[in-house]
This record gives sequence, structure tokens and C-alpha cells, in this order.
Amino acid sequence: METSGLIPDTFVDAPELADLAASPGPYASIYLATEAAVENAGPRVERRWKTLRASLAEQGAGEEVLEAVDAVVPTAHLQGQALAVIADATGIRHLEHDPELLSGDIARWGRLPVLLPLLEWRQASPPHVVVLADRQGADLVAVRRQGADVHRQAGGEDYPLRKVGPGGWSQRRFQQRAENTWEENAADVADQLVELVDRVNARLVVLSGDVRARQLLRDAVPDRVAGLLREAGGGRSPDGSGPAIEAEVDQLVRQRVAEESAQVLEKFAEERGQNDRAVEGVAATLGALALGQVEGLLVHSGLEEPSAWFGPEPLHVGANRDELGAMGVEAPERAPLVDVAIRAALGAGAGVRILSPEHAPAGGLGALLRWR
Repeated sequence: METSGLIPDTFVDAPELADLAASPGPYASIYLATEAAVENAGPRVERRWKTLRASLAEQGAGEEVLEAVDAVVPTAHLQGQALAVIADATGIRHLEHDPELLSGDIARWGRLPVLLPLLEWRQASPPHVVVLADRQGADLVAVRRQGADVHRQAGGEDYPLRKVGPGGWSQRRFQQRAENTWEENAADVADQLVELVDRVNARLVVLSGDVRARQLLRDAVPDRVAGLLREAGGGRSPDGSGPAIEAEVDQLVRQRVAEESAQVLEKFAEERGQNDRAVEGVAATLGALALGQVEGLLVHSGLEEPSAWFGPEPLHVGANRDELGAMGVEAPERAPLVDVAIRAALGAGAGVRILSPEHAPAGGLGALLRWR
């Protein structure tokens, strides 16, 4: 059985959310802008939560569910710009914060959780490493969404660092020793960098600092890491360039996300053109999900309608009720198509890639397949 040969890591893999979606709820799915940077953020968030709370109660959410969310709202603005909560009658099932503002609040009570925004957060935050290098060494930080940042320092050999001209017969030897010191420091930085890349499965390395130090580091790392390197301005010295470097890192992360989406679309077009391991459209994609064929689901970022049918198991999915009956599901239910498709993909161990409307497959849904 052939596999599709997906580009590694270009699909969001979220096993912790797969467990959440494995059994139908009902669930309360709440996405609340917490506006950490504004004045009186706490009271503002609580007022907006009060409105969402009333909406959830009208939709049928029980008081025990709403009270569980009550407990986390007052301090949510201290953790970031947005709050995500998935809760059911047993309490909070998933809690997460994000540093970016939401385009709008969401409060939905339904049989399936709303997971697309959480997947969007993960897709927009690929693990990456930032390196601030000079000829003495480097400061490194690995950034990942799931887990704390990892900080390292490398290098440190500081004699001699400068190619001064002491004069006489020893000048050439002194200059060579300086070059050797730089190379030794770069080798140490390279070792630490490779370790961090592997530890967080980094998909981008942003390199900033001294020009010669950057070149030595490029030469010292293996090809698989060199291919991840992108350069930014600024450097290691505390010269006030930190905010500028941060802004440039953010821009390079966004570029990397766009590159990965382009890679997925290129692979999808290739497989679809060969009429091989790709499907497009609602009916074909749901059919592939039901068979467990999907390795990577492609979904429209704003897909809400139409609805689809589902059953007790994640792979119980179909475009109409009769398809669920053929699977032996006695009481199929309906939910928004995007929620049904994402639940099936995660339940089958497949990844998800969220695409803008202009680049999404026909019908807002498509997939690359494990086998055909």
C-alpha cells in the first residue's frame, strides 16, 4: 500500500484534541477576546463573557458547565489576547490562551466541539528557534506553542576574538588563532542549535547577529538545519534592537506558514492532476474520511455550511443520512460540516491544513490520501 508522501509537518497534528473529539458531547465551545493590552481589560472581558454566557444558556448549556468557565474568565486577560475553552458537564476539557486578538467571539453549545480556531492557532505558530550570534557564541531560544520556551547559551571561548595586528613574526599566527576561536564557538553554537531543532521539531531558524558568525554557523550545521535558516537584522548586544528583531521574527514566521500552505497546495494539485491520492469536494472528502484514507485534510478557514451527518465514532461521517445508515448508525446526527470533518480527521490520526477561501479546494474541503 503506497502512502502519499506528504511534506513533513505541513499539516497540523493535534492528538490532544483528538481525544476531546472522540466522543460526542454536548460541548460548550468558547472563544473570547481578552484584550490584554487595554485599560480595565478584566472588567471588559467579564462583561463580554456575561453576554456569551446568556447565549450558551439559551442554547441549552447547563449551569454546571457555565460555572466551570466562570472560574477562568476573571484572570484570562493576564495570559494573552484570547481565551479558548471547551467544556462539558464534567467541567473544562481544554483551556488555551493565544497572544493574538480574535476577529470575533464564539459561544456555541453543540454535540461536537468547535476546534478550527485552535488548529488555526497551532498552524500560525510553528515551532522555531531564534539565534543571536556573535564571534564569542550565541543566545538561542526555541519557541513552541505547547510548552515553555527553551533558552540556551553556547560558545564562550573569548581569546583571542579580534584579528589585531601585534606586529612581527607572530602576527599571522595570532590572526589564525582568532579565526580558530570563532570556528570553535560556531561549532558549539551549531551543536546546541541542532539539539534545539530536534527537541522542538523546529520548522524555522531565525539567525541574527555578526555577519562572520552567521556564516560560520551556516557552515557548521547539517544540511537539514541549514535549510531552515532565515536571516534577520539586529544582534546579540543589548542595543535596544530587541523589539525590531521580534517584529522581524514574527514576519518570518508568517512567511514560513505561507510557504508551508503553498507546499501543501502544490502537492494537492500534483496528486489531483494525476487523479491519484487526492480528493476534492464535500462528498468525496467525507467518503475518504469514512474509509480512514485521509492523511491530510484541507479545509476552508471560513467554512460553516453546509452541515454533515455523523455518528458515535469519528469515522461515522457522510454527506447524507442514508450513508450513516449504511454504516449501521441507528441515530445519526447533524453538525456543521467543518466540525464533522475535523473530528473525523483527528480521530483517524490525520493532520489538518487550514487554507484561505481563495486557495481552498472546491466546496471548501479536500484531502491528500494515505492510499487509493
